[in-house]
Amino acid sequence: MTSLSFHLTQTQLLMPDGLNTGDLAVTEGRITTGTPGRKIDLGGYLVLPGIVDIHGDGFERHLAARRGAMKNMDQGLFAAEAELAANGVTTAVLAQFYSWEGGQRGPDFARRMLAALKQVRGKVVTDLRAQLRFETHMLADYAEVESLIASEDIGYVVFNDHIPHDKLIAGKKPPRLTGTALKSGRSPEAHLALMQALHTERDKVPEAVSALAQRLATRGIVLGSHDDRTAEQRQTWHRSGVYIAEFPETTAAVDAARIAGDGVVLGAPNVTRGGSHNGNVSALEMVMLGNCDALASDYHYPSMRRAAWMLVDGGVTDLAGAWALLSSGPARLLGLADRGTLEVGKRADFVVLDSTTRRIAATFANGRVSYMSGDIAERFIA
Repeated sequence: MTSLSFHLTQTQLLMPDGLNTGDLAVTEGRITTGTPGRKIDLGGYLVLPGIVDIHGDGFERHLAARRGAMKNMDQGLFAAEAELAANGVTTAVLAQFYSWEGGQRGPDFARRMLAALKQVRGKVVTDLRAQLRFETHMLADYAEVESLIASEDIGYVVFNDHIPHDKLIAGKKPPRLTGTALKSGRSPEAHLALMQALHTERDKVPEAVSALAQRLATRGIVLGSHDDRTAEQRQTWHRSGVYIAEFPETTAAVDAARIAGDGVVLGAPNVTRGGSHNGNVSALEMVMLGNCDALASDYHYPSMRRAAWMLVDGGVTDLAGAWALLSSGPARLLGLADRGTLEVGKRADFVVLDSTTRRIAATFANGRVSYMSGDIAERFIA
């Protein structure tokens, strides 16, 4: 794919130390020096590093607009990429379940989604990557999952446990059993029986998952845990080489991650809502305390940009600090040293924002246009 050569002038560039008026040169997909190609006046616009979305599952609604309607996944991924680009995302980690929960979270769906992603990756501009969210109690699937991670070149694996252990121990039916069973394609009775069977094997899980995590870590795969509730849980994950805490639910879990030097990922929607929708730790509060490395889209791509501006307008941090949670922070956690800032030599991944409305006018990934609209398009075409 051919990348453009051009240089932007009269624009405000977001650097690690803040906004600076200057020029940005792009050649062969990289940020460079000099005045290559066409000169484009971007007065009145801001140029910020492209957003690195470290965890998002908003793509699911594009793959299956209705339950069971999951044909032509490649077309769904093309649509998801368009939405990502329109929201300033230049690197997107698509969080795909591999879970006993079935439906869009089931193993068959995961295999189909990953196969479709492999097909479209070279046909889109946004850097689309996969995260596999593996349910740890699926002991019979460990070998299959490890093979899938290798064959699909998955670089980020997150460990989940969505089994309602407390309810099962108390002999109670889990909440929303009928609804979740329908999504899985099972009867409520069969769905409950499966949960109970996995629950009874829980004593075997810690040793198995620790061994799996250590094998994956030796291959350089980035590992995370999801929804940690206690300091002990986070400490256990850390000992197994799992160094990212995704959406920790309590301050105790966050504190344990910070003490260990682990990365903390929180949800941008949590910031825009003013708190967690289910009573977990406040992302806004954690950002204020400096206890967050990255904000992720979670289920809503527009929330990332909105969250950054909310932090700025609320006096929590400056634009450089807020935007780092969307760019350099997640890039660092993922080990992507070639992106996240507007430094010479890095990928030309950047977003152009109208300085007045703050709307995204254009998105460039690896020096190529993934989204462009309005006046900015006219400036490039003229």
